[in-house]
This record gives sequence, C-alpha cells and structure tokens, in this order.
Amino acid sequence: MASSYPSLAPFIFKRPWLRNLLTPVASWYTNAAGYRKLGLRSDDLIVEENENVIKALKRLPPKEAYDRVYRLRRAFQCSTTHRLLPREEWTKQEEDVPYLQPLINQVLAEAKEKQALDSMTIIRSH
Repeated sequence: MASSYPSLAPFIFKRPWLRNLLTPVASWYTNAAGYRKLGLRSDDLIVEENENVIKALKRLPPKEAYDRVYRLRRAFQCSTTHRLLPREEWTKQEEDVPYLQPLINQVLAEAKEKQALDSMTIIRSH
C-alpha cells in the first residue's frame, strides 16, 4: 500500500497480540488529537501541499469536495473562537472513514506505472 506517510499498520495487523495491545492506545490517541471535536475527519488533516494530494483532491466527487471545505471552514471558525462543536456535531468513529487516502494511493500507483513505462527500453532484434 503506497501512502504519503510511513505506516506500521500492516506490521501491527499481522500480529493479533500487538493489535489487541495497541487498539485502546490508538482510540485514546485519536480522541486526544481533538480533530473529531471540531467535526473533522482524519483525511481532512492530510497536508494539501503535495502534488499527489492536489491531484487526488481534484478527483473527489463534488459533494465530497464541498463537504470537505465545509468541515475545514467550520473547524477554522471553531478554532478562531476557541470553542468546540456541540457533542452531537462531533465526528463519530464510524463516520471517520478514509475518503482521500484511497485516491492518493491511486495517484501514486499511476505515477509509479507511468515511471515504469517511461523508463522502459525497447530492444530491437534483427
């Protein structure tokens, strides 16, 4: 799985004892990060200054792109006023699913394929 950041997830998920040990820590960390209290999803935190992320953002469906901008603006407003959203507007764990990372992975796979095709050499036989 190609991604824009390193991940230990495949290593951890292959070992059930390690997954069981780290799941409560991961839940605590996610709640402590506080982005859900601002109505954000985890993919909203991905930095947009990477060329691959910009390409992936252009591939978002219009509704998802609008929702992303709305969440970011609402979070900025909350941050500016030093207030959190009401508890019923917090992002729930089941709503916090990746929507941008699969597109980033697709862009990275296409770039890798393009690089492989561009560097291919043709050998002519007589």
